[in-house]
Amino acid sequence: MKKQGMKHDKIYYWGGIIALTMRVEKINNICNLGTGTMGFGITLVFAIAGYEVRMFGRSDASIKRGFSNIKIALDTYQKNGLIQKVDVPQILGRVKGVTTLEEAAEGADFVIESVAEELAVKKEVFAKIEKLCSPDTIFATNTSGLSPTAIANVLEHKERFIVAHFWNPPHLLPLVEVVPGKSTSQQVVEITKKLMVKIGKKPVILNREALGFIGNRMQLALLREALYIVESGIATKEAVDAAVKYSLGRRLSTTGPLESADLGGLDIFYNISAYLLKDLSNSTDVSPILKEAVEKGNLGSKTGAGLYEWTPETLKNIKVSRENNLIEWLRKDKTI
Repeated sequence: MKKQGMKHDKIYYWGGIIALTMRVEKINNICNLGTGTMGFGITLVFAIAGYEVRMFGRSDASIKRGFSNIKIALDTYQKNGLIQKVDVPQILGRVKGVTTLEEAAEGADFVIESVAEELAVKKEVFAKIEKLCSPDTIFATNTSGLSPTAIANVLEHKERFIVAHFWNPPHLLPLVEVVPGKSTSQQVVEITKKLMVKIGKKPVILNREALGFIGNRMQLALLREALYIVESGIATKEAVDAAVKYSLGRRLSTTGPLESADLGGLDIFYNISAYLLKDLSNSTDVSPILKEAVEKGNLGSKTGAGLYEWTPETLKNIKVSRENNLIEWLRKDKTI
């Protein structure tokens, strides 16, 4: 192929297509945009893996909260033997809190964003930071389901943009969904996948973008049926949650839905499908139960009430139980 155009640092232009010469081994500096629930956890994961991280927050107060949550998570890791006490100062030393995009972008090889889940906000942030970064920086969004193509519309080099969707809590759950947009280069997909493996995650790559990716599509399908069962008077919410926790929840941690079907026998699942699918919810409207709760301001644990009532004690207990369970799985992941 005939070379066209010019060489810019580590980027070569070939007939209008940009080819990065960046390799995952050359990624050393991470720019993390956000200090909230996802931002601090993603920062921590990269820092534990040995990367220098600039953690961007809009104020000194947000940086302080981010560091506070990082220290709490490190304490949990240490108490459970996932890191040693001697490692903590080194991990914290790799994180620098900054409050300007100029500082955040300095030396960044890989930028990941966890700001508000609003398309306009994400587009504004990436439009600004692309101008501050080097020509071979890779840009990733931690969106839970927005279109990477839509976000990347504001970028000059759309081929360098990708989704790296960590699951909450990101320092305890291994999944990262890697989702290319329409213009994302295959090289960026491969580098992002390798980077996620290097920080100890379990990346899954989508062939193409789809709203909600894999995890949230599956999660919302399950939630739709769970709410429908309660709405229809088939069972109480407590019974629905118990049924999932003590059957599907335990089995699916070892075998996914398609593996489970194979193990159960496709003929069995075929026969069940023939009579059951027509009785399942196929509504495209938001559940009345969900709609009513939101309209009343009952948003879940953060407001003290949602589908359940949440006292400080019950919330603490379930969070501790969940954390202990996820940490046990982290231990198992390290031995597999």
